[in-house]
Amino acid sequence: MPEIRIGTSGYSFPDWKGPFYPEGARDGEMLPHYATHFDCAEINVTYYRIPHASVFESMINKTDERFEFIVKVHKQVTHKRTDIEASMESLFTSLEPMAQSGRLKGLLAQFPYSFKNSKASRKHLIHLRKLTSDWPLFVEFRHASWTSVDAIYDFLKQMRIGYVNVDGPPLPNLLPRQNATTTDTAYVRFHGRNSETWWNAEKGDRYDYLYSSEQLSQWKEDVEAMPESVTKVYLFFNNCHHGQAAQNALQMKTLFSEDTS
Repeated sequence: MPEIRIGTSGYSFPDWKGPFYPEGARDGEMLPHYATHFDCAEINVTYYRIPHASVFESMINKTDERFEFIVKVHKQVTHKRTDIEASMESLFTSLEPMAQSGRLKGLLAQFPYSFKNSKASRKHLIHLRKLTSDWPLFVEFRHASWTSVDAIYDFLKQMRIGYVNVDGPPLPNLLPRQNATTTDTAYVRFHGRNSETWWNAEKGDRYDYLYSSEQLSQWKEDVEAMPESVTKVYLFFNNCHHGQAAQNALQMKTLFSEDTS
């Protein structure tokens, strides 16, 4: 079995107080509490704004040396797709403390549904890969056109870009459930399968979803079926409504720990 790392997409949510964090927990107490349960986290705040380097230094100080971080690139890079050089330079400047600590393990680029498989899109990925230098880069697509031909996976392998598998609702033109790999590190993000609210925010939060034990067990089997060339797997839960991501992540940890007990 490869090394399995399980965590959530973000950790600082007010509505996790009670379901996961103690009632009345202060914001600064969240990450230390989170790190008693998990050994990795996606940092998603960088999608909205790039914090000062001191914020990342604080994250390092609040976790032990075994704890790993994946950081999402800013939406300027993935959604606006203009002047991405300045955005990436700003991000790397802020990430310096985390990079120096050795606990920055990669960058996540989450592209929108509108980012379809095309020559222009692939050119953008090539440019982004150059800007990220030797840092591991993981890319999440939302449109199913990226799964239409096997050549896409060959392209990602050649560019040393990790493919992000997604678990989402079974809706037209969204990515299907997969356990594809393009580097020696596999990556899965769990968004929930809330079909009713995915395209209609008026009906509720698209990430308001709790996976069943059976659904998680099916994913465990998918992970175990990954190629022997895979040495590490990241499993991040993004169904963050009311602490459901933490609940499912803990369940998934239990499933894998049962094999070693």
